[in-house]
Amino acid sequence: MREILTITLNPALDVSASVPHVTAGAKLRCGPERYDPGGGGLNVARAIRFLGGDVRAFAALGGARGEHLKRLLEAEGIPLIPYPAPGETRESLAITDEAMGYQYRFSLPGPDWSESQLDGALAALPPLLRPDSLVVLSGSEPNGTTDDYYPRLCEALSGEARSLLIDTSGAALARLSKGDLRHRPFVLRMDQGEAEALAGHALPSCAETLDFARGLTSRGVAEVLIIARGAEGSVMWANDQGWFANAAKVKVVSRVGAGDSFMGGFTLALAQGLPLDQALSHGAAAASAAVMTPGTQLCRREDFERLLVETRTTPL
Repeated sequence: MREILTITLNPALDVSASVPHVTAGAKLRCGPERYDPGGGGLNVARAIRFLGGDVRAFAALGGARGEHLKRLLEAEGIPLIPYPAPGETRESLAITDEAMGYQYRFSLPGPDWSESQLDGALAALPPLLRPDSLVVLSGSEPNGTTDDYYPRLCEALSGEARSLLIDTSGAALARLSKGDLRHRPFVLRMDQGEAEALAGHALPSCAETLDFARGLTSRGVAEVLIIARGAEGSVMWANDQGWFANAAKVKVVSRVGAGDSFMGGFTLALAQGLPLDQALSHGAAAASAAVMTPGTQLCRREDFERLLVETRTTPL
């Protein structure tokens, strides 16, 4: 099986709790809190671990929250490669309104990085990689990144037999979507809202989403383009072929970590040697399993294995 390394430059300590009802102005007394490692790459690593795979995780950590996060990862048996962040690791908060079933999510900013600090993290990564590594770069970009930072990451992390998978947002995604990269990633994933923001208009059908994905690959954005369409499932364009994987019909408890669980299931399937269409099914099943768990919890293996039977990938 191919080695997997995840990269999280802006991790978070995730805190989740619930209240009977969210009301403005009142003091809201929460139920017991739960702490989990957070940030895209760390969640991908945790999902891979929960699904029975092996993975290493590179994360920039700082301060007391960084130490707390490190202990949580060690307790889950994930080999961690810590890198010193320039400040305190950020915190994210998810509060569930028990009466309405709504979930409110708050994400605090991470530390500010200087150009030299970002360059240091960039230089630390290539020695960690094997020639055929699957490298997952996931999550928000650190404060202070310049427009050329993610293209430089692509160059540093790419290799002849190495595969780079990216799931990011904001300015980093906007820059990558322009194409014109010396070393494009193997996979770029985004959700429907992000795709529509890049397109500048709604993408109401799978056909329109697929056409947008095809256009991105044609200008060199990535070899494989995946767009999640929420409760419908996911669309993928790869090797001049479109694919669709349905989302299993489950009760949604929390949407936190669904995309990261998708990346975990998808990447693990590739590491096991499965073709892209089957990997898409594995990703979709993992995402469906994730929305069944409360708070900031991710997919459970038993749910994933059951839902995989209900998940089909079909050509478009």
